[in-house]
Amino acid sequence: MNDLRFRLADDTDLSALVRLRDDAARWMIAQGITGQWQPGELGGDHFRRVMASGEVWLAEAGDRVVGAWELWWEDEDAWGPQPPTAGYVHRLMVDHSRVPSGTGQHLLRVAERRVAEAGRPLVRLDCLAGNARLSAYYVKAGYQVVGHKEGKPQPGGTAKSFTLLEKSVRDGRGQESPAAVGSLPQS
Repeated sequence: MNDLRFRLADDTDLSALVRLRDDAARWMIAQGITGQWQPGELGGDHFRRVMASGEVWLAEAGDRVVGAWELWWEDEDAWGPQPPTAGYVHRLMVDHSRVPSGTGQHLLRVAERRVAEAGRPLVRLDCLAGNARLSAYYVKAGYQVVGHKEGKPQPGGTAKSFTLLEKSVRDGRGQESPAAVGSLPQS
């Protein structure tokens, strides 16, 4: 994981993002995780829209994209109107055929650092309600379940219900937590 480089995505990365998302969806289905993502559900237009209003980060090893995540600065569909105190991580994904176990957690920590560097004390995310395996993954990473959202609109189709989770990237004295210490790696 030390050989990973991180950078913001641009329009030249759209096909790599779609491939990574589709491969991650196929991996989930092969693992028995159904209902979360489907191959072909999102195209390049989705990632282009996110880049226009938020950030899409890539993890690269060599000359290949091996991970990515979206970082939004608001998510009213899931969380309602909120003050600017959080960053919202979406579509955390890795190429399971090319990275070691634990890479997703590493990407999540990098996303948390980016949120802390932006001066926001909370990282929020959601996962499909009833997906106990994914909820446990995020709880293990230090997130707490703080609510549920019924009928959240989906970019690829029918509205779904989600578990809402959040994590502080600041300690009780207003300092960055150990998970958020360090600057965001850049390529």
